[in-house]
Order: sequence, then structure tokens, then C-alpha cells
Amino acid sequence: MTKEVEASTEAAKPITRTEEAQHAAADEKEMSLKQAIRLYPKAVGWSVVLSSTLIMEGYDLALLGSLYGSPQFNMKYGVQNPETGKWSVPANWQSALSNGARAGEVIGLIINGFVSERYGYRKTMIGALISMIAFIFILFFAPNVQTLVIGEVLCGIPWGCFQTLSTSYASEVAPVQLRPILTTFVNMCWVMGQFIAAGVNRGCVTRQDEWAYRIPFALQWIWPVPIMIGVLLAPESPWWHVRRGDRAGARVALLRLTSPEKNPNFNADETIAMIEHTNELEKQITAGTRWRDLFKGNDLRRTEIVCFAWIAQTICGTNIMGYFAYFMQKAGLPTIQSFNMSMISLALGLLGTMGSWFLMRHLGRRTIHLSGGIMLFLTLLIVGFCSLSNTAASKWATGGMLILFVFIYDFTIGPVTYSIVSEMSSTRLKAKTIVLARALYNMSNIVVNVLTNYQLGEASWNWGAKTAFFWAATCGVVVLWTFFRLPEPRGRTYGELDVLFERKISARRFASTEVDLALHVVPVAGTSEK
Repeated sequence: MTKEVEASTEAAKPITRTEEAQHAAADEKEMSLKQAIRLYPKAVGWSVVLSSTLIMEGYDLALLGSLYGSPQFNMKYGVQNPETGKWSVPANWQSALSNGARAGEVIGLIINGFVSERYGYRKTMIGALISMIAFIFILFFAPNVQTLVIGEVLCGIPWGCFQTLSTSYASEVAPVQLRPILTTFVNMCWVMGQFIAAGVNRGCVTRQDEWAYRIPFALQWIWPVPIMIGVLLAPESPWWHVRRGDRAGARVALLRLTSPEKNPNFNADETIAMIEHTNELEKQITAGTRWRDLFKGNDLRRTEIVCFAWIAQTICGTNIMGYFAYFMQKAGLPTIQSFNMSMISLALGLLGTMGSWFLMRHLGRRTIHLSGGIMLFLTLLIVGFCSLSNTAASKWATGGMLILFVFIYDFTIGPVTYSIVSEMSSTRLKAKTIVLARALYNMSNIVVNVLTNYQLGEASWNWGAKTAFFWAATCGVVVLWTFFRLPEPRGRTYGELDVLFERKISARRFASTEVDLALHVVPVAGTSEK
């Protein structure tokens, strides 16, 4: 009789929030990809809507690099070389144009860091889209290169907001199985923008009037309005509501992101409890959500990982991708052929990003990043050695290897970085961590853009395809950092990642260490925590 009473008493005990959180975390990890899509189809759709803003950024940044190969653009905004009679935008103004957009993005990132956490992702995104519509007028009507620079700076401000909002939103509304797909879709949007820009430039480069460059600028007005309508209808992130102490709002948002009727085992209250538990756990481990908290305790390591993962994108030689047509012209290919090869490379880049979704289901982020870095390093070396010969065959070989470079990048480092930066930062400091990392990414891009313009400029260093040797060296640095410092977040909930960082598990032991949400870390037999 006593045992029966004890059993009924045990059954009558209320389930604690920690137990609810553990149950939700276990259910989420056991969920298959198909089940995740069936349960979170709305989250997928809304994430795609917000991520599509990156098409605009990818479009314009690629557009600018391609326009340097447009004769009409060079005649409008460049100067004529008295010796050759050719028109070109001077290297210093190329740097000002490219870096103007990056500087604007840094401003936008800083604004976003303060605004999005206070007003939410949706309101911040809508404000950025409205300002984008206004700033495009400056690009379209720019009478000189100075005005064009001002337009690039101002357009960079909303682009900076788009860069972090889309990644943060995607990482927070998706379960573990969908998180790598939706965060890497951001990279696909960026590649799509580049591909569209290459196609538009290819169609306009043969025009003999001002519309050769005005049409590409005008097409930027296509995106903001439909995206804005989608953002207005989208729910806010449940994690944002929890951080604001609004449990009811978080529950409403979660139900708008899911289809509970497709999974009878889904419990919205348990999922909210998991979010609250993770939020409370991070509040105990980290002191708060101030900017200086990014550089304290365990968050310092997480900040380093997120920042360098994004900087790695710029120093592994990817700037060659943005200047593909221009680079190929400097390598000796005709203008039309250079644009054709640019489009081929970006089409393969799209296929590579889609292939990365399959890759990330079977391989860890660390493995993909490391192997991708090694392959890019070898490809850049081959491009450099091809440049030592001035034959037609070597020029076409250079083009072929650069196409391979784009495919490898968009198959590995390009998309996986977005998954890494969204998973490695703590959820309470996610917005600020990503803002800081992206700001450093843009600053590194400013340096890289200046170097690239001088490396490829005829009136400057004129290195041509030999530029690849320089970027092979920096790519080697990325490979070394990845091996020693990049952990494996595959299949981990945010709570588990918090525990691993709190226990200071080394990067090479992340994948083999077992974790529970009660903060007990149990190394697998034959491994060490150190």
C-alpha cells in the first residue's frame, strides 16, 4: 500500500520547468528532418522571406565589381588613360565605392545592435527596407563618382541591418535539424544576388548608352516592397519575446511558426520552457547582455570564434569572386567572355550552396570548414602558377580554376559560416555578437578591397592572376585557425552548447563530449575534456 501511495505521489508531482526543457530538447534532437519540416513549415517560409533581403546586398556588391568591366560605366565615372585611350575608374575611387558600402554597413550594424533588441527583428527590418527604397534614388541619378560614393555609403546602412537580422531570425525560429539549412540559405540569397547582377550586366554591357549602368541600378527597386509585405505578416522570434519577459507573446509567435496538428507529440509550453531555461542558464553563466559582456568569461571565446569565422570569408581569397569579370579581363579574356564565365561560376555557386545542405546533414561544420579551406588553398596556388604563363591555354585554365574556386567556396566555407556564427554565440548575446562579427567582417573587407583594387589595377601594382599567391597565404592562416580553434556544434541544442563552453571543452573534443541540461558533462570513453 505504501508503494502505491508513493507511486501516486510521484505521479502527482508537478513537472518542473527544467524537466519540461529537457523533454523538449530531447524531442527536438530526435526529430527527423522530414518531421521538422512538417512541424515548422511556416518558420521555413518566414525565414526565407527575411533572408531574401540579402539578395539585394549580394546584387549590388557584385554589380559594382562587374560594372568596373563595363565600358559605358567607366566612361561616365572614370578617367581616360592618355597612353592606351582606355577609360577606367581609378583605383582610389574603386576603393572609395567598394569601401563606402562597407562603411555604411558598419553603421547599419551598429544601429541594428541597439534597435533590433529593443524593437524586435520585424520593425527593424521594415525601417531598413523603407530607407533602402529612398537611397536607391541616389545611385540611379548620381551625376558623378562622388555622388555615387555617397549613395553606396547610405545604401550600406540598411544592408548592414539585413546581414545580421536574417541570420539571427533564421537561427532562432528553426529547430536543430532545420537550423543549418535556413542559416545557410542566407548564403544562397547572397549568391543569387550575385548571379542576377552578373546576368543583368551581361545583358547591358553591350549597350552604347547610359542605360548600360542605369538599368542595373534601377532593378534594385524590385525587391523592397514585396519583402516588406512579407515581413509585416511574419511573427516575431519567440526567443526575443522571452528575453523581453513576454511568455504569452512567445507562445503566440511559436504557434504561428509551427503546425502542431502535424505532430501530436509537440508541446508548445515545453518548447517555451526550453527557451526560458536556456535564457536563464545563460544569465547565470554570463553577467548580462551588455556589449562588454562579449569579452568576458566564456563569451570571449565564443566572440572570437564567431568573429574569425566571418573574417575567414574575406581572407581566404573570396574577393576574387566579387571581381570575377574584372579579374578575368585582367587575366587576358575578352569582356563578353569574362561576363559569361562569371555567370557560369555563380550558377555553380548556387548548386554548391544547395549541395552544402546535404553535406551538413552528414558531416560536421568543423569538417566542412577545414576541408573547404584546404581545397581553396590548393586552388589558389594552381591559379597563381597558371599566371606564370602568358598563353591562351593558361588564361582559360585560370578561368576554369576560379570557377572551381567559387563552387568549392559556396559548397563549404561560404554557407557553413552562417550556420557557425548563428550557433556559436549565446542566445542572449546573439544579436550583439553577430553585429560585432559582421562589423569586423566589413572592416576586413575594406582592407581586402583596397588591396584587390591595387593588386589588379593597371595603373597600380598590376599583379593580374598572380594575386592568387597572396590570398593562398592568407587562406593557409584560415586552415590553421580552423584546425585548432573551431568547435563542432552539429546536433547540439543551444543549452548544450552553453554547457560545453562553460566547461571549457576544447574545439577538438566538442563532438565527442556528452552533455545534459543539468550541467553534467560526461566524456565518452577514450576521450578527455581537456
